[in-house]
Amino acid sequence: MTSPLDHPAWASLTGPHAHFAEGRGQVLRYRTDVAPFLALPPEPDERVWDDVAALAGPGGLVPISGETPVPPPPGWVVDFRGAGVQLVDDGVRAVEDPEAVRLTAADVPEMLDLVDRTKPGPFRPRTVELGTYLGIRHNGTLVAMAGERMHPPGWTEISAVCTDPAHRGRGLATRLVLAVAAGIRARDEIPMMHAAATNTHAIRLYESLGFRLRRTSEFSALRVPLAEVA
Repeated sequence: MTSPLDHPAWASLTGPHAHFAEGRGQVLRYRTDVAPFLALPPEPDERVWDDVAALAGPGGLVPISGETPVPPPPGWVVDFRGAGVQLVDDGVRAVEDPEAVRLTAADVPEMLDLVDRTKPGPFRPRTVELGTYLGIRHNGTLVAMAGERMHPPGWTEISAVCTDPAHRGRGLATRLVLAVAAGIRARDEIPMMHAAATNTHAIRLYESLGFRLRRTSEFSALRVPLAEVA
């Protein structure tokens, strides 16, 4: 029996995040100023890579989460391949934080600057529209944040967890993860997260907060051949 978490990007783009989706044939992706993720359907046919090429364009970089049911044809280059983990709520001690403030479009320049310095993962000018983003400020400056990204039905991913290096060791990331989780729970949804398998420090932290490993998966970035024509 399948779960929305087996194909989280696809489940999001065909569900709660359908208004952020653009597609071609069998393939969907987030609008590029919102998020970089492209989703193949759970059971594509061999023409799916023609749709990917048409959507991404010649030379386009295509992030893929999970193993591809149909392998790409010759000429496609793998720019990156790695292992990831998916973690789900298993007794997270979710609690609101009195210092956490709701971040909006007006805060995006500061959010992009913090992401650029801390590298928590992809963040685009409109990523803030995907859900609730919370931040903690010190002397008026944004020093930590976390928010909501993919939204498979019944679940919400916590993402963009980052802290300015000068303010690490104070538990700010922990507080924000728990505060975002509290907001998700208030909607009767379940928090979940993704992390690179190599990021063992973050995985240990999330497990200590009450997340458990649901599965491991592969993620990759493929390059559309320049000869492909949209």
